[in-house]
Order: sequence, then C-alpha cells, then structure tokens
Amino acid sequence: MAKTKTRNDCVFICIDCGRQYDLRPDIIYLCPTCSAGNQADTPPRGVLKTIYDYGRIKRSIADFSDLKQTGFSALLPISDPGNLPALRIGQTPMYSCSQLDGEPLPYHLHIKDDSQNPTFSYKDRASGLVSAFAREMGYDTIVAASTGNAGSSLAGICAAQRQHAVILVPAGAPAAKISQIMLYGAHLIPVKGTYDQAFELSIQLSHEFNWYNRNTAYNPLTIEGKKTAAWEIFEQMGNRPIDRIYVPVGDGVILSGIYKGFEDLLALDIIQQMPVIVAVQSEKSDNLVRNMAGTGFHARSSCTIADSISVDVPRNFHMAKWYLLRYGGEWVSVSDTDILSAASVMARNTGVFAEPAAAAAFAGLLHHHRKGLIGEKTHQVVLSTGSGLKDIRALEKHLHIPDAVEPDTGSIQKVLFG
Repeated sequence: MAKTKTRNDCVFICIDCGRQYDLRPDIIYLCPTCSAGNQADTPPRGVLKTIYDYGRIKRSIADFSDLKQTGFSALLPISDPGNLPALRIGQTPMYSCSQLDGEPLPYHLHIKDDSQNPTFSYKDRASGLVSAFAREMGYDTIVAASTGNAGSSLAGICAAQRQHAVILVPAGAPAAKISQIMLYGAHLIPVKGTYDQAFELSIQLSHEFNWYNRNTAYNPLTIEGKKTAAWEIFEQMGNRPIDRIYVPVGDGVILSGIYKGFEDLLALDIIQQMPVIVAVQSEKSDNLVRNMAGTGFHARSSCTIADSISVDVPRNFHMAKWYLLRYGGEWVSVSDTDILSAASVMARNTGVFAEPAAAAAFAGLLHHHRKGLIGEKTHQVVLSTGSGLKDIRALEKHLHIPDAVEPDTGSIQKVLFG
C-alpha cells in the first residue's frame, strides 16, 4: 500500500521533556529519550501529546460551527478524512434525566451514551483514527492488547477497512467481547497472563513484525481519537458551560482525551474554562486515583468486575495526573457493589444499559449525589462508555431470575399481587 503524505502542521510533544517530533514516516510512539528507562511495572514516561497550529486554525474559522462543517479535520492528525472508516463513529446520543427512582433531581443530569458506536463502545473513536493513520502510513496489520473492548473495536474497524487485526487478550476476557473479535475476522490470541503482560507482548510483536500498534496511550493517536466526544458534549449541551463530567478510568486515556478535546477548544478561544472532570475508578483497581498524591507510583493487583478498567499499571498515568492537577479535576473510587447498583439505577431510570466499567462513571455521580456535593441547577454529564451486553456475565451473577410459573392468569396474579 502506498504511503500518503503526512501533515506538517501538527507535531508530537513529549509530556515529560517537551521535545517535539514530526508525524513522520518513521513511526514514533513514545519519546525515545524519556522512554529509554521505562519499566513494565511502572507507568511509562515519554507519552506524546499532539499539538496543532492553533493560531492558523483561529484565523481560518469564525466559530465552533466552522470546525464542525469540516469534520474537525483541522484538529485531527490525518491528511485525508476519506481514510476514516465508513462506519458511523461518534455523534452518539445525549439523554437527560430529571429524577432518580421517582425523586426529582435538583440538578441537570445528562448521559452521553457511547455504547451506540459501531462495536458498542467508546473505543471505536480511537480505533477509527488509528486505522486511518495506519492506512496513510502504509500499514496493513494493526496489533493491540486489550481486556476486550479495544480489541473488539479494532477488530470491527479493521473489518470495515479491510485491514488485518491481531488482538492479544488476557485468557479471562469476557466471552461476549472475545466472540466479537473472532466474528470480525481478527486474529485472536488469548494470553496466559494479565492485560499488562499482553500489552508488553504486543509491543514486542509490533517491532518484530513491523505491525502498527494501537495500544492505549502507547499510540498517541488513541488520545486524539477519544477527544472527539468532548466536542460532541459541548455541542449537545448547547455550547453552555458544563459543571462536571464523570469518566470511568482504567489507563487514563479516555480521561485525557476528554481533557484534550476541551483543551483544543480553549486554545481556539471557543470556550473560556475547563469543565471539572471526575476520574472514577473501582476500589479494586484504583491504581491511578490512589497514586494522585505524591510523586511515586505503587501498583496493586486489580480484581474488579469492571474488566474494561481493570489495570495494574495505568499507561497514561502521568498525562492523566497532569490534566487533573492542572485543571482542578476530581477523583473518586467506588466499590464493585456500588458499580453494580449504579448499573441497575442507571438502566431503570434512563433506559441506558451499561457494562460495569461504564456504570462506574454513574457510580461516581451517585457518590457525589449522596454526599451532597452537586450544586442546584448545575449540569452534570456521565460518560457511559460501553453496552451492558458486552459483559452480561458479570451482571448475571447478581440478578435473581424469577422461577417459572404455570401458564395461567391465576399464577401470574399470585406473582404480581401476592
């Protein structure tokens, strides 16, 4: 496949040392200098951030609608938007909820439902952009490590793009996500180990076989793909200020992506202040929020039911931490019990059926709600990142399925009315 000319009006900047790198034919994932001493048991240094010529963009647009008219092409690191998948990625719905279990809410609650993406998760935003860039750079095979959603996303996007996907997953990944990967025609490789071990192995394979690597944070374009939801939230909220956005966190890339999307709008003077972003993790996989204080990092083994955010070593820890501290973000950890309860509350009050990892964000909102931390008439957005059908096994264990009854109205009346 012939290579397409890469853009020369955006660059990668290392978040640690500030060095700049071109989006050049020699693929770069991390800053070579800062990543030289990286260890598998600590978050990597040298993660790259994509910066655009914001001055030039400002001179070429009048307002947000001008950006949207061009498909936000000025803020995406690809040369030809025609290389993006034909699937409808993004433009997912936003729903409003005025009460919980019959009790009116004193604030405005909004659910951004990204389970409506083609493979039913937020990860399609990153996979679509990575796939387009790989096409421009002449790569036919893309490899990724995943707990499930990123893998099924890449598999589906590559099927649409006629690219080859190689997906490494921990052997215990949910069956629904494994089934998706296989049906899309990707090469599935279950690994006897953790997500973090699969992650390192996929990097070795990308170097050995010259495959393009989609791994979260390791590939800087995953952040660029995931930032697009911020622009949609801004528009769907009527371009008004947003008080909080609750985001489920594993590696920290979705969190950084939301920040980056709004940061782009800040740089273009389209918005004047950053929303408060709330990082929500499970108490059983809290390696990002637990390490917010101080300068060190200590990993604990993760064992949460929310598999999509079950991470021992958050790959985007340093960028996510920088964003949270720079822009006055908040963070909270919730129990797995709270997550399961939140999935139920969310489903019966909004009609949105979220997998446990996505329900974690709603659990974060409920935590603030119970603590009285949400101001009246404020606008609170919950980012729901994946469908409950992605991991029905985790939810089934906590549901009581009624016993069958005789097929007559008397039996049914007895069940309904006692």
